[in-house]
Amino acid sequence: MQAGEGVSPRELVRAAGGVVARAGRRGRAEILVVHRPRYDDWTLPKGKCNPGESDEACALREVEEETGLVCELGDEVAVVEYDDRAGRPKRVRYFVMTPREGAEAAGHTEVDAVRWLTQQEALGTLTYRRDAEIVKRALTA
Repeated sequence: MQAGEGVSPRELVRAAGGVVARAGRRGRAEILVVHRPRYDDWTLPKGKCNPGESDEACALREVEEETGLVCELGDEVAVVEYDDRAGRPKRVRYFVMTPREGAEAAGHTEVDAVRWLTQQEALGTLTYRRDAEIVKRALTA
């Protein structure tokens, strides 16, 4: 059985996040990645949805909380399902985002560093293969 299959919506952990992209040096796309000291990993900004919160609103809120950036929401780029560390089914929706304002800075207790990286740098830095696949998909969409 795949994560999220055959369970009630209350049991499913809903989360959302973003692939925050900007034009970097020489027009090459750069992706924002975050470091979480609790897991010592590099990942895309994301977090759990609050009760009654839409996935889109959650993605924008979590990106702003973790990175300090207010973003424009773009298209959904991926939906990932897996079991979280507690064994619960988790579904994360990712959206392409473009920064509107703010200066990137680790703005959340779960994040201690943020970095703008080229696609190649991001693919070599991200801890999880699923995050790398999401970045590839976002930059070819």
